[in-house]
Amino acid sequence: MARVSPRPEPALFAHEVLSADIEKYREVDISDGPRFFDRGVLDALWMLDAENALTYDQAARYVHDFPYNRRVFLLPPWKEIYDTDAERDQTFEQSVEVFEGLKRWYRQWGYETLEVPRTHVGERVSFILEAVDNI
Repeated sequence: MARVSPRPEPALFAHEVLSADIEKYREVDISDGPRFFDRGVLDALWMLDAENALTYDQAARYVHDFPYNRRVFLLPPWKEIYDTDAERDQTFEQSVEVFEGLKRWYRQWGYETLEVPRTHVGERVSFILEAVDNI
């Protein structure tokens, strides 16, 4: 029996994610120092672009209206710890495609992408904190 994805149709899902990301963006008080987002408006825009459900002008408006720090941390797929479950049904190869697509997307909009190294948590945290200190 074929496994059914837990996600709705991709463009609909991307619109739902965009709405949620906009709401989260608006709720964050950035006046008190750096804030980290697990996902952001640009991620949802990439999903919409990948589905041809967004024009360049629409994307540009969102990018303008919801700016982030120009330095973006990306955590690359890590084969040794990658696993699927009921919510994460992408293959590892698909996760690599998403990662590469997001990296190109952020760069297209003028963001600097930093790949967080595949190492133990303490070193990953140190990498991020050092990069934040150098902003």
